[in-house]
Amino acid sequence: MQAKQIKIVDKENLLLKWEDDSETLLKIKYMRDECPCAGCKGETILLRTYRPPKLQMFSPEMYKIKNIDVVGGYAIRITWQDGHNNGIYSWEYLRQLEKDQSENKNQNYEPLL
Repeated sequence: MQAKQIKIVDKENLLLKWEDDSETLLKIKYMRDECPCAGCKGETILLRTYRPPKLQMFSPEMYKIKNIDVVGGYAIRITWQDGHNNGIYSWEYLRQLEKDQSENKNQNYEPLL
């Protein structure tokens, strides 16, 4: 199911309205902290695993959205004010974030080799 509307609410939340008229409200800070890109969460390629170092410096700009683009009808790409734009948030991943944010649960990337 695709989002039919995406809207920034009160600078702290992102509202997604789905095709079935249900709604998802996600904390922008949580979304950035759970960015799914390899630079933030790591990746495994050809049996080699890259795990990024913990971010040492934080800036308020990293939690502000500059732009949101739909990617291929299956996801969104967020460009953050600090220039980061590598994460592609699939519709399924956004639904998972909705379930997990109330517990402030980090996404499990341990299955990387």
